[in-house]
Amino acid sequence: MTEQPKRICILGGGFGGLYTALRLSQLPWEKPDRPEIVLVDRNDRFIFSPLLYELLTGELQTWEIAPPFEEILANTGVRFIQGTVAEVQLEEKRVRLREGQALSYDRLVLALGGETPLDRVPGAAEYAIPFRNVTDAYRLAEKLRSLLSSDADKIRIAIVGAGYSGVELACKLADRLGERGRLRLVEMGDTILRTSPDFNRETARTALTQRGVWIDFETTVDSLSSDTIALTYKGQTDTIPVDIVLWTVGTEVAPAIKTLPLKKNARGQLTTHPTLQVIDYPEVFAVGDLADIRDATGQLVPTTAQAAFQEADYCAWNLWASLSDRPLLPLRYQNLGEMMTLGVDNATLCGLGLKLEGPLAQVARRLVYLYRLPTLNHQVKVGLNWISQPLQSFLLNT
Repeated sequence: MTEQPKRICILGGGFGGLYTALRLSQLPWEKPDRPEIVLVDRNDRFIFSPLLYELLTGELQTWEIAPPFEEILANTGVRFIQGTVAEVQLEEKRVRLREGQALSYDRLVLALGGETPLDRVPGAAEYAIPFRNVTDAYRLAEKLRSLLSSDADKIRIAIVGAGYSGVELACKLADRLGERGRLRLVEMGDTILRTSPDFNRETARTALTQRGVWIDFETTVDSLSSDTIALTYKGQTDTIPVDIVLWTVGTEVAPAIKTLPLKKNARGQLTTHPTLQVIDYPEVFAVGDLADIRDATGQLVPTTAQAAFQEADYCAWNLWASLSDRPLLPLRYQNLGEMMTLGVDNATLCGLGLKLEGPLAQVARRLVYLYRLPTLNHQVKVGLNWISQPLQSFLLNT
């Protein structure tokens, strides 16, 4: 009787999950020992989230930043299942999907990412728009199209949170709307981009000022309605009119993770060993936004895209090692710097001894992300499209 191959089940197709699956498919498995690799995600497309902002300005198209999983995983041997995780049964080593399917596993990777909590302020769930996926981008784009075609003199947008996502959104939308835009950032703290390098923070501050974006520091959101936002500053609450509220603050883990009897930090993230294995369950690994990871040096690993890239390499290697009787490697996180888009054809970059801003930084950012796209085939298609666009524009204008 033929022995069934081991199964590695990866829950979540973001940077941590998808890149772990791709790396696993490339490792030197002995043919009899090659496991079945299953990737589960509720969406049918991978989202290269750092480039999601470019959808709003038409700089990029959906197919470039959100290719279907079936396309990415073709010829890799990785099986994709579209479904929503309902329950992880740790003792039984089984995952139940909301669609009714059950998957047993020998190794499990938890990479479900995070969700934006909209239940902490009255009206936020009904009226605020998060910005995490293509559906959010489409919803915002449709709202913008409606407002731009109306006879409204000004389009008033409040963005809650002056972190990376809030600042990048503010600059892109200011460029998209031009003189019709009235944008404000609402920030609980006293500065933008608190964890960012000084160079990037100051470059971003200049970009916001040049675009006329108002910033409300030390301000909290009291409530939302369909056309107003109530803001509280130093004990005084003012209600102001607004057309769109974008919510970029807060992250919470998926419901299926909240119920797991695993060690977690105060934010509900799963505590792991430096090998990315969760506490007490060595066959379960966690990566990305839902994981609380300290690397081999004790350094707390940030929940960023570049960290997820690195975690995926180590996670894949350690899965392979654990199934082939080899030693596991503790993660050694390397901070490679930080890039941000600050409007159309404008960005800032700081890292590895470089400090760039403006169009040159935008070109560098695009090239780095082109290299980071999930497969060589997709990199080539997107790269050729980026090269051909200026040529097409030149031919049309001559």
